[in-house]
Amino acid sequence: MTIALILIVGPAHVMSADSDNASSTARVLLAITVTSTQDLNFGYIYGGVPKSMGYNDDDSSAIFTITGEPSAGVNLQFVLPEYLSLSDGSARVPIIFSATDAGVDTTTESPSTMDAADGWINQNPRDLPAGAVIGAGGATKIYLGGKVVPSDNLKAGTYNGDIVLSVSYDGT
Repeated sequence: MTIALILIVGPAHVMSADSDNASSTARVLLAITVTSTQDLNFGYIYGGVPKSMGYNDDDSSAIFTITGEPSAGVNLQFVLPEYLSLSDGSARVPIIFSATDAGVDTTTESPSTMDAADGWINQNPRDLPAGAVIGAGGATKIYLGGKVVPSDNLKAGTYNGDIVLSVSYDGT
């Protein structure tokens, strides 16, 4: 006897699946700190005699030290006073910041030795440079000068005004 085997082939149902994984990462940058390490100091002033301090004066320019993530981009913004006032508010002296009264130093030299290779020189403190960075060593210094213009009948005393520097990462 002969047995025949008949094979019936129909459409095959082939199933296939695949998967892969991707990872998600985020890097937290070092916190930014801003420290006023030296005040803008005009010393003695006299009625009717304007006095200027350059941002590159080691002893008298304002110095702010910024620390944070090395080489990270930052936004820099000053809030500058229009006047210095006696503590009781009874008298004030105009203070002027010119378009060249600031410097941004990524090497943290000193104001008098900073040059263009160290960062940005002769900057407008009301419009600090886009593209500023924290230095490769993790710090940057901002130097600020200005000019006071006392009136002839200036009242004796110590005049003060607040200079505020705000710093934030810019995402670069």
